[in-house]
Amino acid sequence: MASRLRLKKQKGPKGYLAERINRANSVAIGRLFSVEPTFVDVETAINVIPGITKHTILHSGTPIEWERMCDPMKRAVRGALIFEGLANDDKEAENLLRKNSIKLSPNHNHDSVGPMTGIISPSMPVVVTKDLTYRKKVFSTFNEGGGRVLWFGSFGKETLSRLKWIREVFGPIMKKVVAKAGGISIWTILAQGIQMGDECHNRHASSTNIFLKSIIEPLFSLGLSRDISLQVYRFIAGNSHFFLNLTMTSCKLALDAAHDVKDSTLVTAMSRNGTDFGIRVSGIGNRWFMAPAPYLEDALYNPGYDFNDGAPDIGDSSIIETMGLGGFAIAAAPSMAAFAGGGFEDAVRITREMGQITVAKNQKFSIPVMNFEGTPTGIDIRRVVESGVLPSINSAVIHKSSGAGQIGAGIVKAPYECFAKALRAFGSVYRLAA
Repeated sequence: MASRLRLKKQKGPKGYLAERINRANSVAIGRLFSVEPTFVDVETAINVIPGITKHTILHSGTPIEWERMCDPMKRAVRGALIFEGLANDDKEAENLLRKNSIKLSPNHNHDSVGPMTGIISPSMPVVVTKDLTYRKKVFSTFNEGGGRVLWFGSFGKETLSRLKWIREVFGPIMKKVVAKAGGISIWTILAQGIQMGDECHNRHASSTNIFLKSIIEPLFSLGLSRDISLQVYRFIAGNSHFFLNLTMTSCKLALDAAHDVKDSTLVTAMSRNGTDFGIRVSGIGNRWFMAPAPYLEDALYNPGYDFNDGAPDIGDSSIIETMGLGGFAIAAAPSMAAFAGGGFEDAVRITREMGQITVAKNQKFSIPVMNFEGTPTGIDIRRVVESGVLPSINSAVIHKSSGAGQIGAGIVKAPYECFAKALRAFGSVYRLAA
């Protein structure tokens, strides 16, 4: 299929289809590279996210009905309804959902992204990341950290208390901090993070610390009480994944800029909801090409847990790999080598393999141990189908049914079926246009 598409003659003066595709992919990559994402504000979700209402809950992945949602996603949705005051307990929340009184919608349809369950509810404070080139904005919640947290599909009194503190204390303070800082460049921080051992998905320790350093002066010059200032500082310092959500908004901005380029075969989104895994392709509009969400076969589990306890892969955070970071940049993160099979050579091998299915190197993010080679960027569905090399995604594992939250972390491969379906659809569009 892929070979026929590459060699088939295109009618008219434009020549071969492959030439058209390559030109389109160059345009899409050029747009992606030109994006300059900046953390510019903090706002309440309902005030800025397009299409969200008081009775809307946004989630990660592709569109899905309540009945088909995995257990962790259902727990997080019910928790969000309790947090919003729309239900008093799980039973009331369940009744609202079964009566279709609540609209469930994927983040990607609302210029938003979220890790793992990816829940965004109307009153949550969200980071506002703006692309200074194309002026678009993308939104995400603040990362909650570890423990019993909504993004890991867990909910309890501790979860509710933390969400309320983020809404009532942390969010408003961060709004003032960002304004005082005059905005914070996200690519600048990630580029430094790559140099310091982050792959910018499962490891954000360096990026989070660089971010924290950049806001210390604005934070402590706001005139807040010492106790409140230290609460904010400790919340960020104690959560090595804090910068994850900001990374995701930036990657979505870049890939949205590369979307809707006629004839382009570049993947502009990969996302999963714990039931389905889906991809979007630049030249085929906003269709999702889906397959069952895979399980993490290469993972390290917390004591007492194993493969049989994990849910299928979940979250919008694979937008990071779509951008050429995370699993595509695993060679930059020596501490991640164990996830790659046990050795650092395996991590380098994975990054090299990702170069086989991408069309460019991103010199904004250069990998020291690979002679400062740029990260492999721009997944081409043709190359995936022809080579059989699948995008490698660094991810976490959450418990499939107990509400225990994260139980491990590792590597998962995107399903081949998504790319095969997308390539067949691309072929249909081409034949209609020929």
